[in-house]
Amino acid sequence: MKVHFVGVGGVGMSALAQLRALSGDAVSGSDRLADRGALGETGKRLEAAGVKIFAQDGSGLAPDTGRVVVSTAIEPDNLDLKRAEALGLPVLHRAEELAELAASRRCVAIAGTSGKSTVTAMIFHILEAAGLAPSLAAGALLPSLRRRGLLGNAWRGASELLVIEADESDGTLTRYKPELGVLLNISKDHKDITELFDLFRRFRARSARFIVNADAPGLFEFMPGSLAFGFDGGALRGRNLSLSRDACLFQVEGVSFAIPAPGRHNAENALAAAAACRELGVPLARSAAALAGFEGVGRRFQVLGQARGVEVIDDFAHNPEKLRAALAAARLRCRRVLAVFQLHGFAPARFMKDEFIEALSASLTPEDVLWLPDIYYAGGTAARDISAKDYAEALSAKGLDARYAPKREEIARNISAEARPGDLVLVMGARDPSLGDFAAGILSSLREARQS
Repeated sequence: MKVHFVGVGGVGMSALAQLRALSGDAVSGSDRLADRGALGETGKRLEAAGVKIFAQDGSGLAPDTGRVVVSTAIEPDNLDLKRAEALGLPVLHRAEELAELAASRRCVAIAGTSGKSTVTAMIFHILEAAGLAPSLAAGALLPSLRRRGLLGNAWRGASELLVIEADESDGTLTRYKPELGVLLNISKDHKDITELFDLFRRFRARSARFIVNADAPGLFEFMPGSLAFGFDGGALRGRNLSLSRDACLFQVEGVSFAIPAPGRHNAENALAAAAACRELGVPLARSAAALAGFEGVGRRFQVLGQARGVEVIDDFAHNPEKLRAALAAARLRCRRVLAVFQLHGFAPARFMKDEFIEALSASLTPEDVLWLPDIYYAGGTAARDISAKDYAEALSAKGLDARYAPKREEIARNISAEARPGDLVLVMGARDPSLGDFAAGILSSLREARQS
């Protein structure tokens, strides 16, 4: 089939495009970042996987295009959509494409408002190590797949196993019927709590088997008939949890786990992955052996390096609970945090402002410094009626050193000037594909200052 993906640079869309291409289909895609020459390495790796990139002007579509796949972010006046309509081509939502793929495989679907990408990667890593040849559609980039020349968020394995993230942001997780569903947690993100619980209940009802985190608040109703895991509760119990700056250690039913990733949230992620893989026939000891070599995923507390005794870490944290987890992990390895948080859209900034302010206030100290650049704007018709400056003022009123910094390049200079040995720089934010390069630029500024 010839398939065209509108917004192919997005992490979910790019995974599906690659799975099509790796399965032998003729795949093309467009993205407004490519129109601005900003798709960069993502575009190169997609093309290496067999995805042909077009301008988002309708030129990538032809009468023989079998289907056009779009995401929720694509607006009705998009030129590719208008061209598809003119040609009478079938248009599917990203979730429909993924649901169709999942229905043809033994699907393992990981859900929750935090931790999905890491648990998805951990399960894939374990299953590959166990020789079960899974396929993958992930929301983050795996180093092991990037070494194979791919973008890193998709793989076509030889077996019928498929590991996917079940996304709640647009309600599409209710389209899947997984063989095994995993629920990690529920907190406000994209939607209010009432709506989220309804979505996850429907996800639970459509899962043949279910695994749930017993330690996550509010999930008791999901436990009957499920395998519950946790450190404080659950049938599969982690014990003797020990957290250090670089790892988390624990035991499960006499099997010792040593995960090379910091923070209690990563211990819970690893326990979730081990529970899921045991349900798929992988013994705990094999999961422990595999996870000892887990390399993490891109922009999930990714250590970029150190200069002048200052460590720089890049993280995808973009909702209140993820901010708490990232800052708690940072606190294990430094005296003072120099944080940068870029809000990832005007709607989330408006919708979760109170929760963001609460999370940052609880996680930062008056000695820490927080820089807030302008809200990331990817285009479209979003109401631009809130600013990062509003956040800086609210946090400053609580006694924190929060600074609005509209020019992001000035942040690197300020950090380089103010950083002291023992500090940790933590860059947080989502959607903006340039954030990783921005974090790397901060490390370069620190190194250049040392040399001068």
